[in-house]
Amino acid sequence: MRTVEQHRHDVEALVRDALADRPPEVLRVDPALLAAEPERYRRRVLAAPLAAPIDLPPFANSQMDGFAVGAADLGGAGPVDLVVVEPIPAGRTGPRLLPGTAAPIMTGAPVPEGAVAVVPVERALPAAFPEPGTAARVVLPGDAAPGTFVRAAGSDVAAGAVLHEAGTVLTPARWGVVAAAGLASVEVLRRPRVLLVSTGEELAEPGSALAPGTIHDANGASLAAALGDVGVDVRVRRVSDDARALLDVVAAAADDVDLVVTTGGVSAGAYEVVRDAFEAASVVFSSVAMQPGGPQGLGRLRLEGRATALPVVCFPGNPVSALVSFEAFLRPVLQAETAAGTPRRAWSAPMAEAAESPVGKHQLRRGRLDDDGRVRFVGGPGSHLLSAHAAASLLVHLPVGLDRVQPGDEVVVWALDD
Repeated sequence: MRTVEQHRHDVEALVRDALADRPPEVLRVDPALLAAEPERYRRRVLAAPLAAPIDLPPFANSQMDGFAVGAADLGGAGPVDLVVVEPIPAGRTGPRLLPGTAAPIMTGAPVPEGAVAVVPVERALPAAFPEPGTAARVVLPGDAAPGTFVRAAGSDVAAGAVLHEAGTVLTPARWGVVAAAGLASVEVLRRPRVLLVSTGEELAEPGSALAPGTIHDANGASLAAALGDVGVDVRVRRVSDDARALLDVVAAAADDVDLVVTTGGVSAGAYEVVRDAFEAASVVFSSVAMQPGGPQGLGRLRLEGRATALPVVCFPGNPVSALVSFEAFLRPVLQAETAAGTPRRAWSAPMAEAAESPVGKHQLRRGRLDDDGRVRFVGGPGSHLLSAHAAASLLVHLPVGLDRVQPGDEVVVWALDD
């Protein structure tokens, strides 16, 4: 059997290679689109570095509501009595400031030529702005140093400097920097495209009436949601136990996807449709020392008439096996590639109960923390207990070589509800 670590390493290598040459996608820098299409814009990864076309801020501006003053009226030991000139609100420019005058200036307004500092209105006598258009004087302290409460042009980012490097995740603040720099669009990596195929003669559409011996397809819904959580665009298909039909479905989507993920049909028995269809086309099937999720498939599928093989990851069909396989092998690499979602938190916690584990396999049980921070299992180890998996908040790792855990034993857990 392969170890969990070996299989995870090979899945990561396959997926990273498959996603390495994704073409860029252009997104407009538009607040209305950011609001209307949040999923399209959330945590996108830059495909190329961005340079600042202008200084940020683009001009020297006031950091405070106050009075703009010139160098000739500063540096004295005592206060200065100045004539108040026309105010400068944000969004407008004022005339050159002459010696002996002070201009009321609002936060963010351009500092006029001739001014070198801003004195906050609270330090003025009177501590208020006069009515515009009225003759007024103001007494200001003369001890302000040049540059006081002035935001210099380019003090945040200088024109030509790199705003964000390639590979940067666009967070809300970074979108703000891009918008402030006046960029109309950015190139981001296209999201991974995955074809998800549920296989099995027994599968029925959710919501449909069940014929004898059939079940509703849970894997399509659960894995489509899981892939979406890590920023993947998913195409979902369902195929019965027909190898030719499976190959046709994959071939029809091959030019539009980066990766194929299948569920079901990977064991060594009869009617193993995925194995029957893919094994002769270079996909390798093996057993991983893991419970649930032992049977796995991995490789590059060679399709007739297609020069490039298509990366394929094949999971078992039992619903818990499929989800645990996704958590153990596929989610970490996809999350790292897309930066969507958050990496699973892992830590050690004490057991609250005893349990047996198959000594030759890495068992992944579902669990929760009790009020004392101890791990309790949710449901049994069976790979069909999907409702127990849904009620769990942890994956509990019982590694190879461990045949039993006792209360108080420390185990590694992964958070499922981040």
